[in-house]
Amino acid sequence: MARGKITVVDEKDQRSITSQSSRDVLKRIYNYMRRDRLPFGMAIFLTALGTVAAVLAPWVLGLATTSIYESVSQGMSVDFGYLGKLVLIVGALYLGSALSYFIRSRLLVKVTNNFIFQLREELSHKITKLPLSYLDQHSVGDMLSRMTNDMDTIGDTLRQNIIQIVSSIVTIVGVIAMMFYIDVKLSLIPLIGLPFSGLITARMAKKGQTHFRNKSKNLGELDGYVEEVISSQEVVKSYTFEDQARFEFDEINQKLYKASFKAQWVSGLIMPLTGFISNLIYVFIAGFGGYFVLTGRIAIGSIQAFIQYARRLNQPITQMAEVVGTLQSTIAAAERIFKVLDQPEEPPVLKPVPMPQEVGHVQFDHISFGYDPGQMIIKDFNLDVQNGETIAIVGPTGAGKTTLINLLLRFYDVDEGAIYLDGVDIRDMSRSDLRDNLGMVLQDTWLYTDTICNNIAYGNPSASMEEIVAAAKATYCDNFIRTLPEGYDTVIHEDGSSLSQGQRQLLTIARALVSDPNILILDEATSSVDTRTEKLIQKAMDRLMAGRTNFVIAHRLSTIVGADRILVLQDGSIVEQGSHEELIAQRGFYYELYNTQFDQSA
Repeated sequence: MARGKITVVDEKDQRSITSQSSRDVLKRIYNYMRRDRLPFGMAIFLTALGTVAAVLAPWVLGLATTSIYESVSQGMSVDFGYLGKLVLIVGALYLGSALSYFIRSRLLVKVTNNFIFQLREELSHKITKLPLSYLDQHSVGDMLSRMTNDMDTIGDTLRQNIIQIVSSIVTIVGVIAMMFYIDVKLSLIPLIGLPFSGLITARMAKKGQTHFRNKSKNLGELDGYVEEVISSQEVVKSYTFEDQARFEFDEINQKLYKASFKAQWVSGLIMPLTGFISNLIYVFIAGFGGYFVLTGRIAIGSIQAFIQYARRLNQPITQMAEVVGTLQSTIAAAERIFKVLDQPEEPPVLKPVPMPQEVGHVQFDHISFGYDPGQMIIKDFNLDVQNGETIAIVGPTGAGKTTLINLLLRFYDVDEGAIYLDGVDIRDMSRSDLRDNLGMVLQDTWLYTDTICNNIAYGNPSASMEEIVAAAKATYCDNFIRTLPEGYDTVIHEDGSSLSQGQRQLLTIARALVSDPNILILDEATSSVDTRTEKLIQKAMDRLMAGRTNFVIAHRLSTIVGADRILVLQDGSIVEQGSHEELIAQRGFYYELYNTQFDQSA
């Protein structure tokens, strides 16, 4: 399986990811959420309001405790009226706190869902604008992992962490303020412990971030591998590759397990370590506080409130420690998404030249191209194709046949030279205008989950039913389509498993024909059909290619005998060209290739 490619790409992503600081990522996330300023600001305000109410409650309860203690110790009757007022105040504080938390949760759900919705839309739109060179270097499973797993990680953790952060900060500030209000010297004890908790949290967070990044990377690799294996089950089973596939899956899964274990183990250490420090602080407060009560320095209700505040101080510190752990996962997931969003898009043509009225004259003028620098596949290639001419391209694997088509469609741009369409450099045309005039049928069929009718009309959504049926009849699809349960309204799945390989190929040919392109490109279009179906398609193609400029890439030389010109490519250069009869008469490479196929077929 193609594990090597997936691993290399992830390592590139990893180097790029580590170059971004967590602060920059969090700033970008915040900028997204600022788009819903009002609900986001209200959620923060209500969180602070509810937290303040919860912080004040222990102090009010301390007043009640002091009142009861003083009344009993002095032999006086308890002032139940005063206590009743304090109870009502405490009830109002807790009720207000709960109501604030409820409303803020509803607001925050809206804000985070909007954020994820916008981010997912941006990523989806970005993928459609990325150059093919970038997509060729990334597995489908890895891209899906960014769209699904990483998005879910960000959404789930942000809904919890934003509130936790705001609530914890307000709680810490409020608790410390109330402690200083009760007793300044006693308040110094928890302040001494806070730096130690912060230091531990920072150290553990830095170490855990690397493991969370590895976890996201390995999860993307696992998704990519699973997607490859599941989509290739016929090949896996026919070659009895199941045991090897399980072994390779277990190997990747083991890496994911180790990365996840290390990430959770490191982040899990934060809470017990900070909790231990907080408990030591609590012990010191309890000891000194008891002494202060005995000496009359602090009222018993005040020390009761102070101890509650000491416990409360531990809670937000613990929460912050948990937030740091989960936030690392969010940052790692966001980095992977922002990595894609930051990729350069296909450069637009700022002032596109209008398309010529009659498109069909194609010139390749001294073009050179290589997918990797220094490794040229096409070298100083020249070709002049007249309007309405049919050009067949043959040659051994790796000769550059499909690369020429990729350059014509501007999936890639030439390194040297230029390609002209009716005298206009295609780099001066908008890609949409260029590709609207080109129809292409690939060797690998691609159908999407929808009706047969919509699959045929994919390249021309405005096509009428009559045009769709005409294209289907011309490519001999109509007969088998009408045998299906719902005819043209039959829903097929992406893999077209209900159809044969030849039927799927026929549908893709009908799709190209209904778009009525000026230039038709057939890349091994008949390689997946039987001989009888191939002959039927060839008859239809002879009629439908009339009046168009046609490029035909074929391994079956019998399908290109009638081409106006046949180009024989080898190592990115034309070694022979001419009609079938002329090339046979030359007794060169094409002659040997043709006779080899003829002998094999015999």
